[in-house]
Amino acid sequence: MAYQYPHLCAPITLGRTTFRNRMFSAPMGGTDISNDGCIGPKSTAFYELRGKGGAGAVTVSECMVHPQTDGSHAYHLDESILNSLACATYTADAIRRHGAIPSLELSHSGMYAGTYMTDKSKQKSMHQWGPSACTRPDGVEVKALTKDLIDEIVAAYGHVAGLAKRAGFEMLMIHGGHGWLINQFLSPYFNKRTDEYGGSLENRCRFAIEVLQSVRAAVGPFFPIEFRMSGSELFDGGYDLEEGCRIAQQVEPYIDLLHVSAGTYQRGFGDTHPSMFKEHGCNVYLAAEIKKHVKVPVATIGGLNDPAQMEEIIASGKADVVYMARALLADPFLPNKVMANKSEDIVHCLRCFTCMAERAATSTRRCTVNPLIGRECEGDEVRPAPVSKKVLVAGGGPGGLYAAYTAARRGHQVILCEKEAELGGILKSEQALPFKYEMYQLAGTYAKFAKDAGVEIRLNTEVTKEYVEREAPDALIIAVGSAPLVPPIPGLDGDNVVVVNNYYLEKDKVGDDVVVMGGGLAGSECAIHLGQEGKTVHLVEMRDTLAPDANVRHRPLLLKEIDKYVHVHTGYRALRVTNEGVICADQSGQEVLVPGRSVICALGQRSRTDVVADLQGTAPFVRVIGDASRVSTITNAVYWGYHAALDI
Repeated sequence: MAYQYPHLCAPITLGRTTFRNRMFSAPMGGTDISNDGCIGPKSTAFYELRGKGGAGAVTVSECMVHPQTDGSHAYHLDESILNSLACATYTADAIRRHGAIPSLELSHSGMYAGTYMTDKSKQKSMHQWGPSACTRPDGVEVKALTKDLIDEIVAAYGHVAGLAKRAGFEMLMIHGGHGWLINQFLSPYFNKRTDEYGGSLENRCRFAIEVLQSVRAAVGPFFPIEFRMSGSELFDGGYDLEEGCRIAQQVEPYIDLLHVSAGTYQRGFGDTHPSMFKEHGCNVYLAAEIKKHVKVPVATIGGLNDPAQMEEIIASGKADVVYMARALLADPFLPNKVMANKSEDIVHCLRCFTCMAERAATSTRRCTVNPLIGRECEGDEVRPAPVSKKVLVAGGGPGGLYAAYTAARRGHQVILCEKEAELGGILKSEQALPFKYEMYQLAGTYAKFAKDAGVEIRLNTEVTKEYVEREAPDALIIAVGSAPLVPPIPGLDGDNVVVVNNYYLEKDKVGDDVVVMGGGLAGSECAIHLGQEGKTVHLVEMRDTLAPDANVRHRPLLLKEIDKYVHVHTGYRALRVTNEGVICADQSGQEVLVPGRSVICALGQRSRTDVVADLQGTAPFVRVIGDASRVSTITNAVYWGYHAALDI
């Protein structure tokens, strides 16, 4: 078989271990870590799905090696704790039995210990340790590690490495990046020591090298050891790429794979986890440059989800391995699809940060485009229905499409009706925003899945009560979505006004001076796009804050883009629209003109409750999903659609 992406599909041998391809699953944290630091069954299933999906290696995230100085609110491996070794063994086996190599990331948070999963109120009572004494920006005091404690931590790395090998892990990733303890020693910003662990580059690398030597002594020769580092810290006072190359040369003799990431978690979340506002592969240049200075194989990471781009990275010699994290949440089977020359079936990550926001909010995991995530214990197989039924889906947005696809997979006869001439629902509007184009593509992917599964799709077909009665389905899924809110503000019906949902159809009407009415997520993102195009953009919002409907990981990065491109007017209530702009009342009640000859109306959405009311009770089984139920998110639309189909 000739691979479409031969370099991506080629095996690679590290030490004496051969990996089936160059697509590795990056560390992602578990969600049901027990109080004593054991991996729970949900996390085991979470990692197993990546092994089943075809990744060459699957990395279990952040096993803390020294709880005494790193807090106990994270996964750690300790043979004195009942079930600790057993849980690790079950997890390694769950990955390995699908042909992937199980890897374990060993880490220590240093001066940021306890911040990962611990309530903020408890942090000040914890003992924080770092290379040097200091006060963190949040006021927490940090103590300098003594030589005895350094030795103890170094020994702990080796001890846990030995346990990991015993549990069946076949590679270890030593986390030396992202602002955690090893990175803190490497960094001139964090490391102010005057002993043998500080000052010169060689001294700052000493701790990392001692850790690697300790790990090697524990696992023996030929066992793959990977070192994860930030190619550059990407902030003033941190080390740059030139010094990153020298750090790589220092650790090279002790490792089998050099994993080059970027930035620091605490000071540059958007660098370490590139958002939709950045180019895919924005951090690859760091790995490409470091690879010129070392002989050991190099891995890269950074918003990668396109096999064509990843193939080019390896074929051109920028890196030897590509890592993906969020991309393998969106589609755990991406590597299998690449290996089978079915890349057109890949569900691409949107980089929307739903996964990480859910983790911050509830300590669980969700994915906008994949309803399996966080529920892997339920299995990834869709079971056939005991009786095949006729299912009618009203609405061809993301929720309706996924519901139809799932119902067809279960063996039902499925008809999907869309009243417009094109599928996609509200996702159609995203095609005009380059940084959200993957949301528009998602509708095409789901539509392909539905058609391939046998769904009959009827465009330009509105589902009414009479239509349902004629079709006489056994089940009706109502996914008719929402409509834009256009309040009776004078002038809002003018020729200079474009409703944000229709911007993709009417963008030629929008001139160089624009007022965006509505500072929610849709209005804010549209304003950013217009600013990126070089237009003068004013954003008017009645509330005191922008984008409160954005998730907690996406919102700070969105606000940074707003600062770059948009003039913001919060606390402004729109009174009327004119040819010169929008007349608003400011917080004192005074009338103010916000200038702009073009106006975008982005004042929210409302559920199509009239359509829903008309369709209720027209079939033996009726389920309302997505915005038709309540204006919400794509995540909920897909999830509700999936489960509605499972319930038929």
